[in-house]
Parts: sequence; structure tokens; C-alpha cells
Amino acid sequence: MAKIEFDRHAKRRMKERNVSEEEAMASIENPDFLAASLKGRKNAFKFINGRYLRITYNLDATGNITVITAVARKKPFESATI
Repeated sequence: MAKIEFDRHAKRRMKERNVSEEEAMASIENPDFLAASLKGRKNAFKFINGRYLRITYNLDATGNITVITAVARKKPFESATI
């Protein structure tokens, strides 16, 4: 698997929203649904630990992943049909 890094913004959002690095990595490695995002990024959607996560990340030319942000909700995201 590619190297996964978390930028400063992602770390702050994950802390605010109680999303662990393990949950984020599980969402990226085995998403329930994957969708394109802005600026060539990807959104990985996953239902995990009783909540719906959306992890936005960038995949660079070498295959490394940088997590941009994380969102956690109790209801499913409308853009993801899980």
C-alpha cells in the first residue's frame, strides 16, 4: 500500500471530529464508495464505528497519499450511495 500522510488541516479536523488515523486509513484502503473531488482529489466514503466518514485525499505521481480533510456524520452523505 502507498505511504499515507496527514496534512496539518486534516490532523486538526480529525481531532475536532474524533476521527482516528486508523479509521481514515481504513476508509482510504477499503472504501464503501469512492468519488472524484475538486482539484483532482478523491473522496473515500466509509461507514465505520457507527458513523459515516468522508476522507478527502490527494494521490501524487509516486503513489503517495496525502489526506486533506475528514468529515464524520451520523447520516449518510447524499453524494455517496453506500
